[in-house]
Amino acid sequence: MSNFGQMLRQILTSGRLLTDEPMCRHTTFRVGGPADYYVEVEKESELAEVLALCRRQSMAYYVVGNGSNLLVGDRGYRGVIVALGKSFSEVEITEGSKIRAGAGALLSVVAKAALREALTGMEFASGIPGTVGGAVVMNAGAYGSELADVLGLVRVFDPVKGVQIIPAAELELGYRTSNIPARGQVVLGAEFWLKPGKATEISNRMEELAAKRKEKQPLEYPSAGSTFKRPEGHFAGKLIEEAGLAGFSVGEAQVSKKHCGFIINRGSATASDVRLLCREVQQRVQLQSGVELELEVKLLGDF
Repeated sequence: MSNFGQMLRQILTSGRLLTDEPMCRHTTFRVGGPADYYVEVEKESELAEVLALCRRQSMAYYVVGNGSNLLVGDRGYRGVIVALGKSFSEVEITEGSKIRAGAGALLSVVAKAALREALTGMEFASGIPGTVGGAVVMNAGAYGSELADVLGLVRVFDPVKGVQIIPAAELELGYRTSNIPARGQVVLGAEFWLKPGKATEISNRMEELAAKRKEKQPLEYPSAGSTFKRPEGHFAGKLIEEAGLAGFSVGEAQVSKKHCGFIINRGSATASDVRLLCREVQQRVQLQSGVELELEVKLLGDF
C-alpha cells in the first residue's frame, strides 16, 4: 500500500479503507470504474482528519451518499471517495414535530419514521432512493414538493470553521441546488420540521405515490432517477419523447420507453454508453425543440 494509503488507514479507528474499489458497487446506475481509495468513516473526527489529509497531500476527494445521482467514469476516480458509514444513519424524533436524521440515513427511512409518528410533509420523499446528505445538497424533490419545504436546520462540517449549524434559509435552496458544494462543506445531518397529521392519510398518500412510481418509472432497471433537470416551462421526458427518442439506445444504455426522462442500464452498460446517450439526447432535443437540457446527474471521474 502507498504511503498515502497507510496514512489513511492510521486515521480509521472504526471506519474501513478499500483500494481500487469498483464504483459500480456504489452507484444506482451500477456502472463506474475503480476509485483509488474508498473510505467509509464512522466518526466525525475521522471525516475531518481524512479531508484534512487529502488537502495537505493535494489529493482529490469526493463525498458520496447512496450514489443515486452519480455517474462515475469507466476509468474510475483518481483520488479518495469518502462515504459516511452506518453511524451517520440514525433517525430520531425530537421535540414537537421535528425529525433529526444523519446524513447517511435514507430519505425513505425518514419518511417511514414520520409516518409512525403521524407527521406530515415527508410523503413525497418516501420513494426517493437517496440519502439525507445528498438530498440536502441538491434540494431533492418529487411530485411538486422538495426538501426546502420541510428542511429546518442542517449540520455541516466546514473545512475551515469545523462543525456548523446552518438554518435552511441560508442555504440558497433552489431547483436541485444549494450553496453547500460551493462552500466545500459536507452535510453531517439535518432537522426536518413537519406538521401533525393523520397516519391513515399519510400512509394513503405514500401508497398513492408508490403506485405512481411503479406505473410510470422504470424501477426494474438500474438508473439515476430523472437524468435531466426540468427545463423551465417544459418537462424533460415529454421533450425527449417528442424528439422520437423513446427506446433509443447507445450500447446497453437506453432511454426508457416507460418514462423518457430516465436513462436506464439494460444490464451491461458502460459509463461511456450512458454519457454518449445523454449527449445525443441533448443534441436531438435542442434540434427538435430549441430547449437545452441540463444534466441532473453528477459526472465524476475519468471517462
